[in-house]
Amino acid sequence: MQNLHSIFPELNEAQWAKLTEMAALHREWNEKINLVSRKDIENLERHHYAPSIAAIKFLKLQPSAKIIDVGTGGGFPGLVLAVLYPTAEFTLVDSVGKKILVVEDIVKRLNLKNVQPVVARAETLSHDHDFIMGRAVADLRTFVHQTKQLIIHGVKHSLPNGILYWQGGDPAVEKADSGISPFFSFELRPLLWNDEKFEGKRIVLYRSQDLPKCKKPDLPA
Repeated sequence: MQNLHSIFPELNEAQWAKLTEMAALHREWNEKINLVSRKDIENLERHHYAPSIAAIKFLKLQPSAKIIDVGTGGGFPGLVLAVLYPTAEFTLVDSVGKKILVVEDIVKRLNLKNVQPVVARAETLSHDHDFIMGRAVADLRTFVHQTKQLIIHGVKHSLPNGILYWQGGDPAVEKADSGISPFFSFELRPLLWNDEKFEGKRIVLYRSQDLPKCKKPDLPA
């Protein structure tokens, strides 16, 4: 975790301590459940924590902001960001029960009061949130149509309400496939050591008012 400190001076020592504890718990659980590939676990902080923390560079939240992380897996990015935004309320959703079991355990052991883990499919939920977060867990069109009912319109934070998506690939292709363009885009490679691992990786925001324009996903063959 130490090599992240110079990149993210926004974090205080208490937050770094909490994230260091969290990483130890992720490693402990990864011995039992494959949250991160075995060959990548040694790069846990660099490849998983750093791109999650990167949101601190542009996202400023008002108190009591409501965030839902859909397809959270082991808690990326939501669990990490809950440490950085202690006044925000985070709901971490995954349809895989054993992954939410991990999140629940980490939440309990780190005493994170602002996190609610939920085992569910996003399309079955109907809550109001300022932001939906996701890590390219599905085709964007599928993600939008399964989650857009979870968002409320608003512009009270540093970015307008919408979907914050950790995305890769060609943005022109993504736009052509989905029919919508991001309102905001933040490239990760220049921030994260110019590591080629993050080439083409970015965090984008799709505004809530643009989501109805998204094309419908292809029907299964």
